[in-house]
Amino acid sequence: MKIEANTVVHMHYKLTNANNEVLDNSEGQEPLAYIHGIGNIIPGLEKEMEGKKVGDKISARVAPQDGYGEIRDELIQIVPKAGFDGGKDELQIGMQVQVETNEGGQVANVTNIDGEDVTLDLNHPLAGIELNFDVEVMEIRKATTEELEHKHVHGPGGHQH
Repeated sequence: MKIEANTVVHMHYKLTNANNEVLDNSEGQEPLAYIHGIGNIIPGLEKEMEGKKVGDKISARVAPQDGYGEIRDELIQIVPKAGFDGGKDELQIGMQVQVETNEGGQVANVTNIDGEDVTLDLNHPLAGIELNFDVEVMEIRKATTEELEHKHVHGPGGHQH
């Protein structure tokens, strides 16, 4: 069986940046499971996975526009420190905070604190970064009707119910 639309793929992976620093990996864990062709993983990696078989090992370089996007300046905002409940004294550069936006709750990274001003970056932490994946395909199967309706994998490596 080959990877195609509506197949469940189980894969081990290592994700590194251009400096070969490991950003994420599945070592010592269950393989990552996703449904191919419905946007469960970034487009650049999904394209590279198309047509692969169990046992295939691939190395894929994914440009920002095919990964988590380019950095968008409009998603970087300066807000008053007073707007943070209780924990404003504990704010630190590098921490993530939950914020309410017009799109609902989102995670923002604190990138600067200058007096009473806090700079928040709502871009994905991997936006603007070229991503390098080393992947091994462990298992492929057809997705169930229920998985396709729910848009995620059920069972090991996926969502539990």
